[in-house]
Amino acid sequence: MRREMSVAGTFYPRDAGEILKYFNSFSSLFDKSSSQIQVKTRAVIVPHAGYVFSGYSANIAYRVLAKSGVKNFVLIGPSHRVAFDGVSMCGSLEYLTPFGPIEKSELIYKTLEKNFGLTQIITHREHSTEVQFPFIKHYMKDAKIVELVYGRANASSLSKIIDMVLSLEDCGVIISTDLSHFYNEEYANRLDNICIDAIKKLDTSLLHQGCEACGILGVEAMMLSAKMQKLNPIILDYRTSSDASGDESSVVGYMSACFV
Repeated sequence: MRREMSVAGTFYPRDAGEILKYFNSFSSLFDKSSSQIQVKTRAVIVPHAGYVFSGYSANIAYRVLAKSGVKNFVLIGPSHRVAFDGVSMCGSLEYLTPFGPIEKSELIYKTLEKNFGLTQIITHREHSTEVQFPFIKHYMKDAKIVELVYGRANASSLSKIIDMVLSLEDCGVIISTDLSHFYNEEYANRLDNICIDAIKKLDTSLLHQGCEACGILGVEAMMLSAKMQKLNPIILDYRTSSDASGDESSVVGYMSACFV
């Protein structure tokens, strides 16, 4: 009943010390920047590529999220490997990371099982959620989680799950998505700015006018919940893979955001 690491050594290092080098480097760069963020949040959007590409954006979000003091999180990401209908809830008792295991949040698990009938539909080996585990364990040592992976699903239904989690005391939400894939830098920026503008305005109709986020369903669901609960979006960071690779001919976009 353990959620094993399936992309350690590819998307992120297997060795905790090597991961810490990434986190320390990201934090050092951010601390030298002029944009310090003094807010508390229980809901974030984070990217999910290899740490060398998207880790800086994600690291900002987790530093902000850690200030909340929240100890229970639902982690929601799109399925990249398996096509299926609905939302699969991981039933594992713990999630393994190079920093040690993360416990399952019984509070969130039982709430979602009871109110939405969620069960485990697929074997959970999804990178969009797994790459978040080391961040969670490092920045929120005692946090407990439940992993949700969605296939063909409905944004409004997923939003109801988010609403339920945010209605619980000491619970938060982590939404995983990357933005556009494999366009040149200029065109990727154009598409990604549609996503970013939509999030800033909480405009779900704008989101579907060119945004090519792989986790667009989770993003839309979070936007619906933000509108319902009167949360304000803050874009924390945007970049593309070219920031790390230097190659602007074919890039992937990454963004992090929080809701306050």
